[in-house]
Amino acid sequence: MVQVSRKSFRTRIFFYFFIIFVLFTVAILAFQYQREKKYRTARLENTLDYTAELTHRFIERNQLIGSGTLARIHEIREILPGESTRITIIGLDGVVLYDSSVDDVALMENHLDRPEIQKALHEETGSNIRLSETTNQEYYYFARRYSGHFVRIAVVYNLEIRNFLKAEQFFIVFIVGAFAIIGLILYLVTGQLSLVVTRLKDFSIRAARDEVIEPVTHFPDNELGIIGSQIVQIYHNLKNANDKFAVEQEKLLNHLNVLNEGIVFFDKDRQKTLVNRHFVQYLYFISKESALNPEDIFRMQEFQSLCGFLSENQGVEAKIQQDSLPWLEYTMPSGDRYFKVQCIIFQDSSFEVILTDITRLEKRRLMKQQLTSNIAHELKTPLASIKGYLETMINHWPVPPDKQRYFIEKAYLQSERLTSLINDVSLLNNIEDAGELFRFKPVRLKEIVDDVHGIFADRMNEHSIVFKSHINDEIEVKGNESLLFSIFQNLVENSINYGGNGITIDIGVYHSDELFYYFSYADAGNGIPEEHLSRIFERFYRVDHGRTRESGGTGLGLAIVKNAVHLHKGEISVRNRPEGGVEFLFSLSRK
Repeated sequence: MVQVSRKSFRTRIFFYFFIIFVLFTVAILAFQYQREKKYRTARLENTLDYTAELTHRFIERNQLIGSGTLARIHEIREILPGESTRITIIGLDGVVLYDSSVDDVALMENHLDRPEIQKALHEETGSNIRLSETTNQEYYYFARRYSGHFVRIAVVYNLEIRNFLKAEQFFIVFIVGAFAIIGLILYLVTGQLSLVVTRLKDFSIRAARDEVIEPVTHFPDNELGIIGSQIVQIYHNLKNANDKFAVEQEKLLNHLNVLNEGIVFFDKDRQKTLVNRHFVQYLYFISKESALNPEDIFRMQEFQSLCGFLSENQGVEAKIQQDSLPWLEYTMPSGDRYFKVQCIIFQDSSFEVILTDITRLEKRRLMKQQLTSNIAHELKTPLASIKGYLETMINHWPVPPDKQRYFIEKAYLQSERLTSLINDVSLLNNIEDAGELFRFKPVRLKEIVDDVHGIFADRMNEHSIVFKSHINDEIEVKGNESLLFSIFQNLVENSINYGGNGITIDIGVYHSDELFYYFSYADAGNGIPEEHLSRIFERFYRVDHGRTRESGGTGLGLAIVKNAVHLHKGEISVRNRPEGGVEFLFSLSRK
């Protein structure tokens, strides 16, 4: 039974080697044949190129094209190689100027589309084998492009040329003989390999099926048998270790892939051992380079603090103890994003680097810090005014009734301003932090715009402001009435406060599709300086730091407008109008 197996394997391995060598031999033969053919073709084209160059020099030296005496080319026929060589001069536009085989070239077609001419047009030289439409003979054509014309040399593609271009075939006999000798050697060698390889095959099949394999497998007492025995022993050792490692690796990989942090492990030589999918992505955001590897952090300027920490602590055994592993953590800004970098060095000097995208948290912290500072600043003025009015009344009591009323009214106005500020801050925070609490339903915007116009009608009359609305009853969006009212209320109030007297306010829809209405709110007022346009939607940002307080505004109106539009799935932008004034363009969702 074993003998049959040996013969079967021997036959197969010999067959495989035979096929490989056949393919290799065919490849060598094909390569050599093509090489020989290209060499002979190159020799022929060199001869034709030399003929073309001689012809061109004769034409240039005697200025044959300019003088119309191209027929003189026959004078050099005696010094040209090949008695049957055909010479054709063709203009760059394809018109045949001269042909040694044709008496009246005016009857010849335009040659610009001939294959050899097209190749020469793009690559300076070109060749082709085809039947001539003029002489009805098959030629080997060669053309070269010069500054003002083409020179085409052709030889009859007869038996002599065909034989010249054929490759020598003597080397085929040599290759075939060598193949036969090597085939015999392969057949003898495969007999020695068959027994060990067959048993290794049986072992590999059982191993692939995860069947129980005895530690002791008998092999022949030779070098190949020793190798086979060692392979089996190594397999058993690796399998035991791999089973334990696979369980732990599966746990670790599952953990790393579900994290939002980018994590990489390095050995003591700073070579990557394990990395999750987020780490390289974060490296791209930080460096703006593509095709980055985790090891690239050691050359990046952004990670110099990390490299310094590793240089100081890696390999220092006294510091790397079980209870106090070296640890580094810092925040790194990168453009408009923020990353937290963490690193820990283990006892064997390997280490772990963690990148966490904290952009949202950091921007939120900075925004809240700025908001707190702005609110505190805004509260100082009305509180100081209220305190000043009350202190005046207390320190100068009794105060005449008319003065009392004056101070109380002033204090009341400042308290109203405080109330407006607190209400606006509360509304803005609710939009950003609890937008899901606002109830949305179909709303007809004409009613909203009409209500806003009614509230501000008296003030607009005082300033001679003309209000034009092109919002009809059919325009309906899905939104929150209170927030939609705030959008138009703040825009109109801004125009009244800062647009000036005698202006016109114009509200309309300039476009719509299945998902959105696109609105234009414009006034013909003073406009906004261009350097401020990009920041007017920021909280408490003022074009003129004094005018908001004078007009009673809180500095949050346009911030409320922007956030309310975004909550309705829209976008908003602002621009100055060429004819004067400012225009807000925003969209609101229909569904």
